[in-house]
Amino acid sequence: MHLGKTYKVSEFIAWTRRQIYLLLAVGTVPVLLYQVLGLRWLTIPLTVVGLLGTATSFIVGFKNVQTYNRTVEAQHLWTSILNSSRFWGASVGGFVRNPIEARELIDRHVAWLTCLRYELRSARPWETMEKASNVEYRDIYRIPERETPIDDELRRHLSNSEHAQIHEVKLSLKATQVLWLQSRALRRLHDQGDLSLTTYIELNKLQKEFIDQQGRAERLKNYPYPRQYAIINTLFVWAFCVLLPFGLLKEFDKLNDGISGLMQGCMVWLVIPFSATISWMYTSLEQVGESTENPFEGSANDVPITLIARTIEREMKEFIGETDLPVLPVPVHEIIL
Repeated sequence: MHLGKTYKVSEFIAWTRRQIYLLLAVGTVPVLLYQVLGLRWLTIPLTVVGLLGTATSFIVGFKNVQTYNRTVEAQHLWTSILNSSRFWGASVGGFVRNPIEARELIDRHVAWLTCLRYELRSARPWETMEKASNVEYRDIYRIPERETPIDDELRRHLSNSEHAQIHEVKLSLKATQVLWLQSRALRRLHDQGDLSLTTYIELNKLQKEFIDQQGRAERLKNYPYPRQYAIINTLFVWAFCVLLPFGLLKEFDKLNDGISGLMQGCMVWLVIPFSATISWMYTSLEQVGESTENPFEGSANDVPITLIARTIEREMKEFIGETDLPVLPVPVHEIIL
């Protein structure tokens, strides 16, 4: 998540520069054919291109609204995880009589958050983090889940026996396995008399909430924006970008009638920068929508799940009176995950 006032124009141009190079090439070819080779018939009525541009605007806008809604849903989801975790910490700190058992319940919950965020940060085939522009931009900020192995994190929160058990499970099942361990621990505490029946029932209700929240997060992660809409969006955008220079050729050629001096007869060459600029608006919107589509992939626009998880850990350990609190991550170039 970007915490600054705005992205710099230079950053945005650098991020989209590969598209700019391609659009300049797309605009240059029709001009060369028209002006140098004399293929004057090689034009398209501007009204046809305008209709295509209108249709493209609708479909690009539709995609951006839907991808933005996915990010907003992810933000709401992790806010609910934060609130439920606070209630979990307050309940454990207030009602679990044994301080050692209370700490284990807190640590096990942090282990669940750790497994969940590592699962959400793992790559999927449809995600865009391996695109050249994103790989290049990724170098200016930190993705904690790619710097520290999950086993190193879990060792801080689980006993040796529980860690060995979770270690054997594949990443996509680790969070569920930790919740299962937590449920067993609650049942054991209740059987021992360390938890009243009312507290046991309330903590199990919270466990159900965590399972539901994990399922919602996994749905956002494992089910991308529908591929049929994604491909039609790309096809419309690039069809418009390719045809736009052909629609502008005759319009700019007409400008020669009222021009004298150096540019007389050369106005057609202005098709290249103008078509590239107009097309860049469409391709940039598509690229922004694409980068917003997957809110957990590790892009600069992601929901800051690492920050939220560390905040939860810090607050819950304060509930049980610990003083050795984890340090919250800090933004790097105004980006924090």
